[in-house]
Amino acid sequence: MDQIVANTSTTRDLFARASAGLEAAERLHEVTRGALAALLAPQGKVSGALLERHQLAGHGLAWQATYVAALRETLAWAQRLDRAGRFGALEQAILHLGFAEYLAQLAGGIPMSQTEIIRPADMGVPAEALARFQADPALAALSDLEALDAARRLLAKSATENLLGADHLEDEMLEATQATFLRFAANEIEPFAQDWHRNDELIPMPTVQKLAEMGVFGLTVPEEFGGLGLGKVAMCLVSEALSGAYLGVGSLGTRSEIAAELIRLAGTPDQQGRFMAGIASGEILPTAVFTEPDTGSDLGSLKTRAVRVGDVYKVYGAKTWITHGARSDLMTLLVRTDPNAPGYQGLSMLLAEKPRGTDENPFPAEGMAGTEIPVLGYRGMKEYEITFDGFEVPVANLLGGVEGRGFKQLMETFESARIQTAARALGVARNAIELAAHYAEGRNQFGKTIQHFPRVYAKLAWMVTETMMARQLTYFSARQKDADRRCDIEAGMAKLLAARVAWSNADCALQIHGGNGYAVEYPISRVLCDARILSIFEGAAEIQAQVIVRGMLGRIN
Repeated sequence: MDQIVANTSTTRDLFARASAGLEAAERLHEVTRGALAALLAPQGKVSGALLERHQLAGHGLAWQATYVAALRETLAWAQRLDRAGRFGALEQAILHLGFAEYLAQLAGGIPMSQTEIIRPADMGVPAEALARFQADPALAALSDLEALDAARRLLAKSATENLLGADHLEDEMLEATQATFLRFAANEIEPFAQDWHRNDELIPMPTVQKLAEMGVFGLTVPEEFGGLGLGKVAMCLVSEALSGAYLGVGSLGTRSEIAAELIRLAGTPDQQGRFMAGIASGEILPTAVFTEPDTGSDLGSLKTRAVRVGDVYKVYGAKTWITHGARSDLMTLLVRTDPNAPGYQGLSMLLAEKPRGTDENPFPAEGMAGTEIPVLGYRGMKEYEITFDGFEVPVANLLGGVEGRGFKQLMETFESARIQTAARALGVARNAIELAAHYAEGRNQFGKTIQHFPRVYAKLAWMVTETMMARQLTYFSARQKDADRRCDIEAGMAKLLAARVAWSNADCALQIHGGNGYAVEYPISRVLCDARILSIFEGAAEIQAQVIVRGMLGRIN
């Protein structure tokens, strides 16, 4: 411990270097932002054609902004810990390694994916501006090789002891909530998760019922509607804790979160009275029915139609990737009610009730049928393609009672959904660390445990570091949402980064396992499959970057 403090100089020096590094990163980002505003929004508004032509550069700006935001929130986390007297050697190592690596990537290239490295020159950054950034003394001071190696050794050793850095939630109720769900996950989920996955089983209803009794489905639902009335930070803690044992369980509450937010924000008083308490208690299990086989993220091209006939809508069309579709009681169903209105304008949201299916008859309702989509991971709820052929929904179940508002209603839930997905990714990322550290500590090769080899402990150290950085960005977006501040960009950044971290951690953890990691008996094989979906659902990484850059340049102009 003394060595790491000595190698990074004093805490004050570390903070000074990190602060200077952040300021340098922010200056570089402003130059990049200006260059891309001139390129993509020459008339003061982002041009769709120009953004498509220069998509790599535009998405690079989104990634660069995400890195700068992560640095900012990581430094803020460290300063809070320091004020509380909890900024120990482990947390210092995270701050040091995180800043050194992200600043280096900002200068040399950010991996947007395994095959796409975005560099400052690709985004129009002038050579002299990049040279000024690279010459900043903070970058050199944070790049001492001996100090960085000491930080990596400490972080890897701490990971084998399940010490991954202090969260410092500054709220006793939040800390108690986190502890409760971590215990539940360890005792009630982790021992069974691998079998549920390997057997491709639905999560048992007794487990779902226990989660309902703990308030998972009504966590953020206001007390007046029968929920616990907690905020998005609590949602993050619960989602991360449960997903850290099994992503499927951590995702059970996602559809309830979406449905409850839709109805709370846009529902009529009658709809709120009919559905909110049941969703909050877990009596009503919702599912989100938005995606279509040929539309994906392009909801403006949605074709499933609802034709009004008297007091009912008759629904015709097909939906796909419907999670927990058979077992659900309520579909938040996005349909086209006006075939003549272009794009998003003709879309409406229906609160479509349905009977809960069984293994023998998953879709017993008249006018609808479904088939299961076999998947690599993210099991436990099952995925379905559903077809509608005259399925009836009462007109009284049109969300808000007015047609044509479906897309806008859905957009109002995206911030929360993406924050929650980022939290789920953090759980998967943490699980990968735990599995990798445990294996590295026990696996002997060439006369010693593999945790002592530099390319193993370096992997573990970076997994710990980047997970904490993504966590701080996620918590920040949740706090913004709880404060009722606009956070579409921040939520998107959190989801973008956390999803990449989950996949990177899972991949590194499997590499540490070697060939054993490829065997289905080892949990890391499941975690790898689960991690891969996170950069796709709730907005694929490419769509997420598109939203972020549009939002950023829109705020400039």
